[in-house]
Amino acid sequence: MKKLIAAVAASVLLMSTAAAQTVPVPTVAAKSWILLDATSGQVIAAADPAARVEPASLTKIMTAYVTFEALRDKKVTLDQMVNVSVKAWKVDSSSSKMFIDPATPVSIKDLLYGLMVQSGNDAAVALAEAVAGDEASFVALMNRDAERMGLKNTHFANAHGLPSPENYSTAQDLAVLASHIIKDFPEYYKIDSVKQFTYNKITQQNRNRLLWLDPTVDGMKTGHTESAGYCMIASAHRPNGKMGDRRLISVVMGTNSDGTRTQESQKLLNWGFQNFDTVRLYAKGQAIATPEIWKGSQSTIKIGFPNDVMVTVPKGVAGKMKPVLERRDPLVAPVQQYGRVGTLKMVVDGKPMLELPVVALEEVSQASIFGRAWDSIRLWLK
Repeated sequence: MKKLIAAVAASVLLMSTAAAQTVPVPTVAAKSWILLDATSGQVIAAADPAARVEPASLTKIMTAYVTFEALRDKKVTLDQMVNVSVKAWKVDSSSSKMFIDPATPVSIKDLLYGLMVQSGNDAAVALAEAVAGDEASFVALMNRDAERMGLKNTHFANAHGLPSPENYSTAQDLAVLASHIIKDFPEYYKIDSVKQFTYNKITQQNRNRLLWLDPTVDGMKTGHTESAGYCMIASAHRPNGKMGDRRLISVVMGTNSDGTRTQESQKLLNWGFQNFDTVRLYAKGQAIATPEIWKGSQSTIKIGFPNDVMVTVPKGVAGKMKPVLERRDPLVAPVQQYGRVGTLKMVVDGKPMLELPVVALEEVSQASIFGRAWDSIRLWLK
């Protein structure tokens, strides 16, 4: 079932390049970038999205994710107090810190705010040690989750993102990771929208400047090292007609300044919202056809999709799309629920825009020996 759903998502992604080609793509001053529609799971446009890059403090998104898993699994609690190790306290004194102190225990909640709002490297190490005992064990959990999410070009070497040859990712992988944070842990993702946080009598502002410039932006994260340049993941949600809000995620890597990463992220988000629509083609479990099935315990079978089918297309294109169903006929029982039975192509002006795997929405067992024999004769005659 999970593999089938993944196949549906992958098929939708195939149309992203063709769709974007009908709309002029903006020039983005970054080494690599990507714009993902998190509502449909579709890449709208990108430039070198699979190029290996240094994620810098964007690494902390995975640090946060693993910590959220620990909270979900009750391995730690938000009000749990953590003793600060010398390692966490001393981590690169010239880098971003929340200024925790070995003499003062700190709560998991404060560490999360220090991590996500202040981008504290000391907070990252303290959380890693609290969740897994030591940073190395925590990093193993980070890489386990990266593998589970299908981040094939990502590897983590530490919890904070300070430069290491073994700490790398891609704009594409980071967009997928960002979408997991929002989808899997919306209650904790809200921390990303906090504009400033005070700890140890020191107030620091969130480095995501879009939180002040665009009220539809509610997170994500910035990163910077001399070798990585200025990087940023930003997410915004805006109204999408009767379907509720629509969410976009932009990732820009390797810009030359804080101002540039902010400007280019805003440009991408505005371009995506202004030039594309996200529509629901079919609802989960909706029967798009009820073809005949042979040698089965019933004469017809409902076919469709295991999840809502959402697609992102240039404005004005949705009304022009026409479905073309290609079935694997004849359909012969037994047929398992969610077994693939065909392909649905969405065509615009005679050209296919995407292909979607169609599945059986119900299980159909074999008919009796007499029913199977009769259908064998009918099939032979047909």
